[in-house]
Amino acid sequence: MIKENLAQVRENIQKACSNAERDREEVTLIAVSKTKPVAMLREAYECGCRDFGENKVQELIDKYDQMPKDVRWHMIGHLQRNKVKYIVDKVVLIHSVDSLRLAEEISREAVKKQVEVSILLEINIAGEESKFGVKPEEAENLARDIARLPGIRIKGLMAIAPYVENPEENRQYFALLKQLSVDISAKNIDNVNMNVLSMGMSGDYMVAVEEGAVCVRVGTGIFGERQYPVK
Repeated sequence: MIKENLAQVRENIQKACSNAERDREEVTLIAVSKTKPVAMLREAYECGCRDFGENKVQELIDKYDQMPKDVRWHMIGHLQRNKVKYIVDKVVLIHSVDSLRLAEEISREAVKKQVEVSILLEINIAGEESKFGVKPEEAENLARDIARLPGIRIKGLMAIAPYVENPEENRQYFALLKQLSVDISAKNIDNVNMNVLSMGMSGDYMVAVEEGAVCVRVGTGIFGERQYPVK
């Protein structure tokens, strides 16, 4: 199932890139493996997946030790400050930085472990109360504040678009995030790079790619419906 699903997702990304006249190499597919057993991750790995996204620190650490060392781990869920120390030297990218206090903690641990941590600023692009992220109008100031911290590299922006039946409804939000990244990039802030746009999930990643996504986060589209542990 995973092999067929992956083939379909990759084909869809290729199609979306063609629609937008983009190079397929510009788009990284992140397999969102939260709640999935390691056996399923290994199957995706065998099919060429190297980028995996986790929501919870503990789950990421558990899988980190069981998967091959060339896996690139992405922290895509809300990150608590007291958990930062466990992952700064294990992830290639933290997608969900939404406050200066969190960034300061990442910086402290990065300096301690002598690593450089790449991060994205999480933007609440649709102003949903249920979502984390800063308001678009606050993003530039946050970027300026975080950019001064040692051990951190700002690589771009991330957003979780609303859950919609019709992916076209999210096109406006993806376009807004892209424009925000262009606006911030134009300010030429030291240590702020806007090369990465992490947006688009199983239901709307094709539209996200057409609007400029560099990372798409696909879970259900690859692994099937989520499995939650029985309490």
